[in-house]
Amino acid sequence: MKKTTLLLAGTALSLLGSTAFAQVLGDSAVDNRIETLNDNITDDFDRDTGQFGNSGRALGYDGSLALQANATSGNTDTATLGLGVNMGYYDGTNGYEITMSYQYSENDSTVDEDSLLYDLEYTRDFGAAYYGFAKLQGTVESIPFDTTDNFLGFGVGYKIYDTRDIQWSVQGGVGYRVAELNAVSDLNEGALSLSSNYSNQINETLAITNDTDIIGSESDTVVYNDLGFNVSMTETLALRTSLVTEYHTDPAPGKDDTDNAFGVSLVYNFN
Repeated sequence: MKKTTLLLAGTALSLLGSTAFAQVLGDSAVDNRIETLNDNITDDFDRDTGQFGNSGRALGYDGSLALQANATSGNTDTATLGLGVNMGYYDGTNGYEITMSYQYSENDSTVDEDSLLYDLEYTRDFGAAYYGFAKLQGTVESIPFDTTDNFLGFGVGYKIYDTRDIQWSVQGGVGYRVAELNAVSDLNEGALSLSSNYSNQINETLAITNDTDIIGSESDTVVYNDLGFNVSMTETLALRTSLVTEYHTDPAPGKDDTDNAFGVSLVYNFN
């Protein structure tokens, strides 16, 4: 029997029921929208809670390449391009990783987005509970390089708990940030980073995750916290709720110092 999945994300549910709406979108458009929703929910449930050093990596090379392009013509002329690259290598002690994401879009010959994000990281294991790392990461937006933000840092990580039900690791490091944000606001300053990744399988149906990242510098200290609850209520019903908080000690003028985002993902399978 064909399995049908009912998907609910966030706090709103779109009802796709009218004949006129179906004629506008077509079956493929509805399928694509549901597939995208399904992928987003799967990513939410399978959220990476922080890999400890090179733990779990296979020897040798691994990676992926993703490319997506779309274009429309007629009443509106648009074009979008997305490219994602993730390549890595692990020799049993040393791990190397490069990740890049490029996004481009234009609407009626006006460029809406032209941005590159990159992350290069080296990780070395020092034992079962310790590892060291060095990373270079940044963004380049509105090419040719109207806005850039780059960070070079290094540090160590320590595994506090590693049991069948509880995993908790912390990471800390120092680095230097160079940013050209606009013509009158450039940054050249040192920075300190601290991270904590915690997960606890309370029982067969309930799991809790909490990830915290703190980045401090002279211009601002920001705290990110992601608290999540995964509940397998039945064999066919699963629920994830999350609360993401972002706090700045020195927010931009006119901005609040705290942002909160609450999310709900629900999956119900009809067998």
